[in-house]
Amino acid sequence: MAITMLNAVNFLILFPFLMAVIIGFLKKASPLRSAVIIIGGFTIMITAIYVAVNVLTSGDTSQFVYLEHTHVPDMLVIAGEIFLMGLVCFLSIKYQKYYAIIFSLVGTIPVLWMDLTGKAVEGNTHIRIDTFAAVMYLIVGIVGILICIYASGYMKDYHHHHTDVQDRSNYFLALMFVFLGAMFGLISSDNLGWIYFFWEITSVCSFLMIGYTRTQEAVDNSFRALWMNLLGGCGFAAGLLYCNMNPELQISNLSQVTHTSAPAIVIVPVTLFAFAALTKSAQFPFSRWLLGAMVAPTPSSALLHSATMVKIGVYMLIRVAPVMAGTLTGVMITVIGGFTFFAASLLAITVSDGKKVLAYSTISNLGLITACAGTGTTEGVWAAVMLVLFHAVSKSLLFQTVGDIENCMHSRDIEDMHGLIIKLPRLAFIMIIGICGMFMAPFGMLVSKWAALKSFVDSGSVWLVLFLVFGSGSTLFYWAKWLGKICTVIHQSFELEDTTPRSEMVSIFPLTSLIVIMCFAFPWMSGHMIQPILDEAYHTSIPDVIGGSDIIIMMIMVAMVFMIPIGSRFLSIGKNSKMTMSYVAGVNAGDDRHYIDSFGKERALYMSNWYMTEYFGEKKLLRPCIYIATVLVAVMLIIVVGGAF
Repeated sequence: MAITMLNAVNFLILFPFLMAVIIGFLKKASPLRSAVIIIGGFTIMITAIYVAVNVLTSGDTSQFVYLEHTHVPDMLVIAGEIFLMGLVCFLSIKYQKYYAIIFSLVGTIPVLWMDLTGKAVEGNTHIRIDTFAAVMYLIVGIVGILICIYASGYMKDYHHHHTDVQDRSNYFLALMFVFLGAMFGLISSDNLGWIYFFWEITSVCSFLMIGYTRTQEAVDNSFRALWMNLLGGCGFAAGLLYCNMNPELQISNLSQVTHTSAPAIVIVPVTLFAFAALTKSAQFPFSRWLLGAMVAPTPSSALLHSATMVKIGVYMLIRVAPVMAGTLTGVMITVIGGFTFFAASLLAITVSDGKKVLAYSTISNLGLITACAGTGTTEGVWAAVMLVLFHAVSKSLLFQTVGDIENCMHSRDIEDMHGLIIKLPRLAFIMIIGICGMFMAPFGMLVSKWAALKSFVDSGSVWLVLFLVFGSGSTLFYWAKWLGKICTVIHQSFELEDTTPRSEMVSIFPLTSLIVIMCFAFPWMSGHMIQPILDEAYHTSIPDVIGGSDIIIMMIMVAMVFMIPIGSRFLSIGKNSKMTMSYVAGVNAGDDRHYIDSFGKERALYMSNWYMTEYFGEKKLLRPCIYIATVLVAVMLIIVVGGAF
């Protein structure tokens, strides 16, 4: 079994890289390319599910630790680090963005020095698959692969509508599989040096994907993403260097470190790793790189926001959560996360671009996950993992649906989605499910916020409770506003042609079904997927976070979701319906689409949401939020890291 599992893990890490090479040589937009992506993708998905199921049903993950000689892989990692550094330097010189070279050299050279001189003092364990890794396997293997399958059809339509962009879709799809290979490698690695290597791969891949169109805006945004993530890589490298300069630390597996069993100085590398995680997860003040990623085609946004990139940061924070309990680092991480959750949710109210709303929503939800991990409590970690699961599926579905709506309507502006339930009923229904999955009961996001609230109350922080309460209120506002726009129908609206290809529906339908299934399966998920994570992280048996009474309440919510519309339908049987004209600021012209103004002229009727830009729009709020968060991060690093020296 152990050898079979190790082979499966090696396959998951290496095969996506092989897929990237194969895709690079195939003919663009050909049936063969689509077939290779679908067959190869489902092979990866089945393997990931096989590994995850074996780990989750084993009852003892200690058997999935592999100690072996890794001289050849170590040499490949070193060569890979040199290649990535050289690629960053070359492209930085080409586009005259020299500052990226500095961050790349500062982060990579110390790690190369440790590897080449034998200064690394980590143990011989290189691969470890525990319950948390198994859960992440499911996210990357299912959600990530479905996004790749979606992208194979989407890129053809993208270049049909964007004839000014050079068709390099093979290159784009290859990068997506490199992303997945790096994610599997990072999740599986028990060696911090290997984790750093895969960490840097994701930084460079995101940089290349964001700059896909090669416009000036794309180049600028891609280099912003690069330097911010390379800055986080410098923090990670500093933490790795600190560990290797202190042999007594010998941290080879972050999930095995506890605040009580480890030396007090372990908080220094943990703080540096947490800083790196903040950059990856686009927390304030590093959020602008994720907002700028919108210039890339939609599949890159779906992949960055749901299955890869930003999930790496919160993955690392959840790994070190037990260490941060009761420490200044934990307090600062929680405050930064809570502040990001609240501020980003306010900013999401003020924009109408669909992808930008989703981007702010991602930053906001990642802030909540960050705050939960920072508390270090069992309820906080439980909420963080549940949020990661539901956010990955819902956000992937929403990005894909917005991309398809944009291809059908040639717009992704929320204001243009008025009456979408009539114009594109299939996509509207799917989007409604995705939106409900983000904020409504009984979907897991709301359950997770309940657990987060409990952890914040237990931590004794009034500020965190206020961040959660008001942040959740503004979250409800912008989701309900979008939902209302979709469902509000102007009389005589006409249905548009749904041009979404079947290859994209192969991804969208499973994700939609998965949200509904998870809605009913969350008690099982809590007991069999998240509870074991807590037991392994805290090295003791943790009481169930979700009890029987909680499950009963949530099941009642599930029933009410279906009973209310069904009951309303029965109550309307036998009653005559009456068409009522809408009230407008003038005389309704009789078709509910025009009105007569005070001068007797007929004008088109248009209803718009209120975006409150005069109160807290991007121009008023974004820059102050970045300044405040910068101060918080600086205080954390100066007090914790500076104080240690």
